[in-house]
Amino acid sequence: MKHLLDFEKPISDLQHKLSELREHTEGTELKVDFDDEIRRMEEEIDKKRSEIYANLTAWQRVQLARHPKRPYALDYISRSFSGFSELHGDRLFDDDRAIVAGFARLGDQKVMVIGTQKGRDTKENIMRNFGCAHPEGYRKAIRLMGLANRFGLPIITLIDTAGAYPGVAAEERHIAKAIAINLREMSLFSVPMIALVIGEGGSGGALGIGVCDRVLIMENAYYSVISPEGCASILWKDRSAAPQAAEALKITSHDLLELGLVDEVVPEPLGGAHHDHETVAGTVKDTLIRQLKELQTIDPEERLRQRYQKFRNIGEFIENPAAA
Repeated sequence: MKHLLDFEKPISDLQHKLSELREHTEGTELKVDFDDEIRRMEEEIDKKRSEIYANLTAWQRVQLARHPKRPYALDYISRSFSGFSELHGDRLFDDDRAIVAGFARLGDQKVMVIGTQKGRDTKENIMRNFGCAHPEGYRKAIRLMGLANRFGLPIITLIDTAGAYPGVAAEERHIAKAIAINLREMSLFSVPMIALVIGEGGSGGALGIGVCDRVLIMENAYYSVISPEGCASILWKDRSAAPQAAEALKITSHDLLELGLVDEVVPEPLGGAHHDHETVAGTVKDTLIRQLKELQTIDPEERLRQRYQKFRNIGEFIENPAAA
């Protein structure tokens, strides 16, 4: 099994034994019937697979969110949408290939779709900057969101980034300001807006295209203010404590739904979205169409009020009048 994760080894071992049994059956001249044994082993594999994926830890879900075969933004755009016409550039500096955006159709609805895009190999990852956008990427995104708003087109964003690019060049071109402007402007657009976290949802880099009426998340994606490794380095002074940090951060889809930070968890095929791109893309399409139809029944002013309140309500704090 290529790109095997450590917790998937028991499944791989059983599959290897099954392959050996089938090869032995086909290669022997003896009239021995192994059908019952093959069926028993297939049932054992199905049982083991269900058992493992039903009890994933937070860290194991992070590993699935980062799986190199997982569908990326362009995979969903090509399967869940139609008629995609990509647009480029921020009209100020450059075109950031870590952000893909353009007009498309979701069912029979014209939309603007925007996503963070990773690469499949080293060459593409360098071109896409590993899915970590520069300031010009966020400026491109907000420029096209503004265009969609003027034309009355709903906005769909697909989030899959470890975070905004933290390099010197990004700081020189004001990455923090670019993201801050996006947060402000996205809270003011009158059209329906949906964000879907399809893999990694890393900090401000994700939030920079994530202030929407509905925030959805794939079953094995995560959304967090910091990576588990970053958290472990700060709190435990040891990146190897990432599994412990992942549990403490409450970053999995079901944790986020329980905390009210996301509105819906989109189910994936057993084992993760990378096992069946077509099926998961169909599920995403149906979910986005349903959510969009619900949003379109809400008065625009009320939708704006709800969007603003949604993000204002995030977090808990205690005011101490005596300290004032």
